[in-house]
Amino acid sequence: MKENKSERIRIKDIALKAGVSVGTVDRVIHGRSGVSKSSKKKVEEILEQMNYQPNMYASALASNKKYNFACILPSHTQEDYWIDIKAGMEHAVSVYKDFNIRLNIMYYDQYEPGAFAQVGMKMLETMPDGVIMAPSSEDETKSTALELNARNIPYVFIDSNIKSLSPLSFYGQNSHSSGYFAAKILSLMAEKNDSVVIFRLIYGGRLGSNQQRNREEGFREYIKNNCPGIKLYELDFYVNKPEDNEKIMEEFFAAHPEIKCGITFNSKAYIVGEYMQKINRKDFKMIGYDLLRRNVKCLKEGSIEFVIAQQPTEQGQSCIETLFEHLILKKEVKPYNYMPISLISKENMDFYLDAHVRTNNI
Repeated sequence: MKENKSERIRIKDIALKAGVSVGTVDRVIHGRSGVSKSSKKKVEEILEQMNYQPNMYASALASNKKYNFACILPSHTQEDYWIDIKAGMEHAVSVYKDFNIRLNIMYYDQYEPGAFAQVGMKMLETMPDGVIMAPSSEDETKSTALELNARNIPYVFIDSNIKSLSPLSFYGQNSHSSGYFAAKILSLMAEKNDSVVIFRLIYGGRLGSNQQRNREEGFREYIKNNCPGIKLYELDFYVNKPEDNEKIMEEFFAAHPEIKCGITFNSKAYIVGEYMQKINRKDFKMIGYDLLRRNVKCLKEGSIEFVIAQQPTEQGQSCIETLFEHLILKKEVKPYNYMPISLISKENMDFYLDAHVRTNNI
C-alpha cells in the first residue's frame, strides 16, 4: 500500500518550522479565524514547502459544521420518474449523515409559467450551501441561477442541462442523442415508408420538459437525415384532461389505421400501451421512456415494445455526492455526467428491474 505523505507530516513539525503554536497551524489548515496575517503567511509557506495535504474527510467530521442542501424538482405523483430521483438523494444523505447534511426538497409545476422562478425565490430564502435543480426553460431558470452565482452557491442540474448557465455539474442523459438513438431503433421497426406518430404531453399549451423537447429534436434530425420516406404525425395528450385521451386516440387511429409505430418522449407511454390492450390491438409498436410500474406492465404484456431508461436513482445519489465532494472534501468534480441510454425490452427487463430494486434497497 502506498504511504500517504500527509500522514507522515505532523502538525507539531509544521509549527516548529513556522515558529508558531500547534493551535495556530490547526487554525490555518482548517481555515478558522484568530491568526495574524504574518503567522498565517509563515504557516502557508511551510505547508507548501512540505506539500502538506490535509485529510479533508477527517477535518469535515471534526468541524461539526451543518450543511443545508436544497433541491427543486417538478411536482409529481407516486407513479412518476421523480420518485426514484428523490429516493436516490435521500439515500445519499443517509450515507453522509455524520456530516450533518440536511436536504430540503421543494416542488414546482413544470407546466405553469413562472412557477420555477417563484419556487426558486423561496429556496433562496432557506440560505442553502448547495443546490440541486431540475431546470425549467432557460428563461425561467436564469434568474435563480444568476442569484446563486452572485451568492457563490454551487448548483447541480439534474435530468436536463442548460450549459449557458454554467452549473457546477450535470447528471442526466444527453437528451438529443437519446432521441436520435430512439429514432434509429424505431426506423428498424418501421417499414421504409411507414408513418409514425409522436405522442406529446401538453399542459396549458406547454410541451413538458427540456428533456422532451431535446429528445424530439434529436429524433426528428435522425428521421430527416436518414429516413425521409417516414412521415411523422403528432398527437397531443393533455395532462389535465386524462379522460379525453382515449377519445383522442380512437379518433386518430380511425383516421389513420395504417400507422403501426409510435413514440413518446416522456414517461407516460403506458397511456398508449393500456389503450392498445383495451382495444386488443397487437400490431402497434410503441417506444417510451422510464421504468414506471405501468410501463413495465405494458412491456410484459407486449403493448410497449421498448423503454429507454436513464438510472434516476443513481442520478439522485450522484448529485448529493457531487455537492458533498465539492463543498466538504474540496475536490474537483466532473462537469458533465451522462447517464447510459439503456434500451429495455420484455426479454432483458428482469436484469434492469433487479438492479433497480437493489439500488432502492441499499
